[in-house]
Amino acid sequence: MEMMAVMHKLTHSFPQPFVKKIVTGLVLVVSTFLLSACGDPIKEQALQQLPITEQRVIQLGDALNNNQVRNANLIQQYAKKVAVQKPSLSKLVDEFKKDASTKGPMYLALLDRVNTAKNQSQMFKSSQALYDELLNIYQAADPVLYSDALSDPLNVLADMSDGQLPRVNSLSKAQSQRANNAQDFGTGEQLIGNPNYGNWQTGSNGMSFWAWYGMYSMMGNVFGRTTSYGDWGRNRNYSYYNDYGRTRYSSPSQLNQQTKLDQRTKKSFASRGQKFNSPYSKNRTGSSSLSGKSKTAQTSANRFRSNTVKKSNYAKKSSKSSSFRNSNTNTSRSFRRGK
Repeated sequence: MEMMAVMHKLTHSFPQPFVKKIVTGLVLVVSTFLLSACGDPIKEQALQQLPITEQRVIQLGDALNNNQVRNANLIQQYAKKVAVQKPSLSKLVDEFKKDASTKGPMYLALLDRVNTAKNQSQMFKSSQALYDELLNIYQAADPVLYSDALSDPLNVLADMSDGQLPRVNSLSKAQSQRANNAQDFGTGEQLIGNPNYGNWQTGSNGMSFWAWYGMYSMMGNVFGRTTSYGDWGRNRNYSYYNDYGRTRYSSPSQLNQQTKLDQRTKKSFASRGQKFNSPYSKNRTGSSSLSGKSKTAQTSANRFRSNTVKKSNYAKKSSKSSSFRNSNTNTSRSFRRGK
């Protein structure tokens, strides 16, 4: 029934040649799944979940296009005001406006992950890993959770206004800094560590630093700050991505890269007789007026992590299995594809 609903949606929303191409692709994917799912109940679950997840992402796109996502609408409003207040930042502001549409990096990343699950399922180590990824994408595409996730770029715009526009779903910068004893990493710090906006690069000295993608590089050029992973990891402030949505809004390969960087940094600090605590080892204080869905998802994630730690024998075997349900987990074990 879910598959038929997706077909109906596609038929009435897109040109027929495009629909034919999509339908042909889905048939091939389903056929491949059916041939390999015999005797594998988890793979059968993944097969059933695939069209449901894909439909959810399409529906999220419709909600964005129809101005039905709260923080996306606020991004548009904030962007207009900041552009008038600071015309020299208009190009950067235009980049942030994309977050309110289907052209934003977060939405495009969800599409990419769906396509990977659909067309490259063999890249996952197990059926469970594939199924977990589809569930994560499904949850990430919930319009309410997605709106919460947009609070990060929205609040960057708020900070760019020099206090003229209030932060949303978050305490003020000063309040959260005091609560977390955090270092000030400058305007745009909410997006540091979020692979949709940049990545960690390692210099010739072996130290890792944050590098923005494309037009977001203006964050560093305009506000003039270089952030090292070592400083940020120990002293970062609150952000929705890092404290609530990291798993939901990262691909398995991105989570794997974060884990490797974390482990490498710990070894580097240890070699100098210093201790390094993972930036994800504890939640930072700073959320305000988040949706009940975000809070429920976080409670479930914390419970999952607690249970995983207690089951030490299971943890030792975890390299053979995977779950990405925990938005705070520091590990990613099920995906071998680079990006």
